[in-house]
Parts: sequence; structure tokens; C-alpha cells
Amino acid sequence: MRQLLNEYAEKQEQICRKNDHIDPALYDEYNVNLGLRDQNGKGVLTGLTNISRIIGSKTENGKQVPCEGELWYRGYPVGSLIRSLGREKLGFERVAYLLLMGEMPSEEEEKEFSDWIGRCRRLPTNFTRDVIMKAPTEDIMNTITRSILTLASYDPKAKDTSIPNSLRHSIQLISEFPLLAVYAYHAYNHYEMGGSMFIHNPDPELSTAENLLLMLRPDQNYSDIEAKVLDTALILHMEHGGGNNSTFTTRVVTSSGSDTYSTIAAAMSSLKGPKHGGANIKVMEMMSDIKEHVPDYSDKEKLRDYLSKILEKQAFDGSGLIYGMGHAVYSLSDPRERIFKEYVKRLSVAKGREADMVLYQNVEDTAIELICEKRRIYKGVSPNIDFYSGFVYEMLGIPKELYTAMFAVARIVGWSAHRLEELICMNKIIRPAYKSVMAEREIPVD
Repeated sequence: MRQLLNEYAEKQEQICRKNDHIDPALYDEYNVNLGLRDQNGKGVLTGLTNISRIIGSKTENGKQVPCEGELWYRGYPVGSLIRSLGREKLGFERVAYLLLMGEMPSEEEEKEFSDWIGRCRRLPTNFTRDVIMKAPTEDIMNTITRSILTLASYDPKAKDTSIPNSLRHSIQLISEFPLLAVYAYHAYNHYEMGGSMFIHNPDPELSTAENLLLMLRPDQNYSDIEAKVLDTALILHMEHGGGNNSTFTTRVVTSSGSDTYSTIAAAMSSLKGPKHGGANIKVMEMMSDIKEHVPDYSDKEKLRDYLSKILEKQAFDGSGLIYGMGHAVYSLSDPRERIFKEYVKRLSVAKGREADMVLYQNVEDTAIELICEKRRIYKGVSPNIDFYSGFVYEMLGIPKELYTAMFAVARIVGWSAHRLEELICMNKIIRPAYKSVMAEREIPVD
């Protein structure tokens, strides 16, 4: 049956392509912004927010000019937030409180919030067995999404969209996401890959980063530097404005009056796309390919030649892209990458991966030069956080199947903050307009 349907669908493909094609010139004729971005890459203004701010350019003499990237959470530069934690303190819960509540917690408020996160870090009785272990797949994002929707069945107030109840939903999902992700991987690894399955209970006294490492590893052991680097990665991935694809999805679905579980499931479906949350996987695949063709990591001339081939669609996946380079908003630099890079260096030393760090640095330097030479760049190019995040996850022993899920474990905080803001501030459904360009036709007569 499936094979016959596949054959039918393949036969009908050209009909769909012919009738769904839109002449690209029409977008200019009707002044329509593809992807809600203008020709300079600037996003169309669709809303207001108090949650975060992203800066990639500034106005000088009436013109937009590229500048060093900035990311602010609730009025604080994200770099300052991370520096305020020092070299040892973990801050995921502290920053999560800031994004959700809108102000920095006192010591007592932070402890109370962290206690609630710890207490809620549990799943309904037999949920792991009855839901997560059923139909395991390497697509961990799909498994988590299914689990989110199923959790609604265990919640008698799942449809209640009041602010207190929505905040309760948010805290519970922030707490549960690490379990949904790690347990989904262990089920897949056991049932599909033949590996051993470990279901470690989380420790309510530990942070989100510590619990992720504890639950993922058979021996439950981790070092302080590992927990600190993962905690930093989670903070940097936690929020990135209302216009990124999955957060905009959150606000669109929220505006329809839908419940928290359905809203977050929709955001998950958006995040899993390779153009959004899956970018670091492509970086890792590209770096593996580079290692095969340029075994001497310090040979910048051979590296330059091979990166040129990648740009010219003659190597790697033929896309012409050097993954991890450039960003839709940032131009001269991605502030998250600048902050994260120092932690990447520290971890590479602790793990004895300094040679790999040299390769990453050489690729970064060479790629920027080549892209500026060979491509029309109107705003500059720089590495984004995805360039290094996959490398960090690999050093931490996090399997590739969990890379995008790690993004979700962090971004659930930002989604929740934007959902609450949408519920509080808006009472209209988000409904942008589409211009119809279809031709009128007569019904054919037999």
C-alpha cells in the first residue's frame, strides 16, 4: 500500500510543481518580503517585546551600518549575565527566572524557583514506559513532541490559558524537558541500536546542566568544567528574540487561544528544521569531511583550497555553504559565539582536544576571508554559535541525535516567556496577509 501510494505521489509531483510555482519577479512587483525579511535581510516588524533585544546594525547618519552583535535579556547584556556568575556558579535557573518573570531574582527567589524546578523534574507514573519507550526513533525531536502532547492528557487543566496556569505549565515543561530528551535517546539507543538502556532518576538538588549529564551517562559522573560549559551553552541558547522561527511560531499559536502543550509542540516542530535548530549537526558533518581531506589541521593553504571547493559546490554536500558562518541578523559578530568560544577553549584543553580547536580556528579565519572574497556580502560575515556548539556537545559525549534536543531544553524558557507576554499583551490572532496571484479559470466541460 505504501509503495503504491509513493508511486502515485511521484507521478503527481510535476503537476504540483507546475501549479504551485510562483514567478520570483512577482515578489518585487507586489513588494512582498520573502521570509518576512527585506532585500537587505532586515526582518519585517511584526510585534513588540520586553523579553530580549538583538542588535546587528546601528544607524549612523541616517544609514544602517553593521556593528558588533549584541544580545540582551530583560535589559541585561547576556555577556554580563554570564560573567556575573563567575567561573564556577551555574546560572540556568537564575536566568530562566529572569526571562519568565522579567526581573532578576533575589537570592531567596532564586532558591525558591530552583526548588520548584527540582520538584517538578519528574514524569507521571509509568510515563517513561508507556509513552517514551513506545515507538522509539532516532528523531528525538519527534519523540519529545509526542510526549509533550501526551502530557496534556495527564493534566486536568491542560486547556486553561490563565496566566497562573500557563506559568505553572511553563515551569513544569522547563523541568521535564531534560527527562523527555535523555530518556527518548536511551530508548532509541536500546531498542533501535542494541545498546544498554539507563534510566537514571534526576537529582532535585542539582541544576539542569548537571542533571542532563547525570542522566545521560551510565556512570552518572561529570566534572565541574563540563557542567559549567553545558550550563553556559544552555543560557546562550535560551532566548533569541521574538522573530526567530520557533518563537514566532509560539506567538502565532498562542494568539489563536491554543493551550500550552499544543503551542510548545508546534514550536518543537519548527525548531527541528535543519534551517533552524539542526544547524550544528551540519557543522559537525562538514568538519568531519574537512578532516578527511585536510589531515594536517595546521596546513592553511590546503584548508583554503578545500574550503574554496566547498563554496564552489565542488565538495562536501554541494550546497556551496560553509556551515556555521553568518547569521540572519548579526553581521560583524555573533555575541553568543564570542562568549562561548572562551568556554570551548577551556573544555578543549580539559579534554585534550587542542588540535581540533586549532582546526576550528583556522576554518573560522579562512572561511571569513573566502566568503568576503567570493560572495556579495552586504553586512559582513562571522561565525555563529552553531559553529562551536556541536563540537562542545561532542566533547561532552552528547550523541548527535540529541543536539537539536539540547537546543530545545534551553529554548523552552524563551518560548514560555514569549507565550506569557503574548497572553498578557495581545488579544488578536496573528494573521498576516498573502497576495493571491492565481489566474481565474473556466471549469472544463466534458
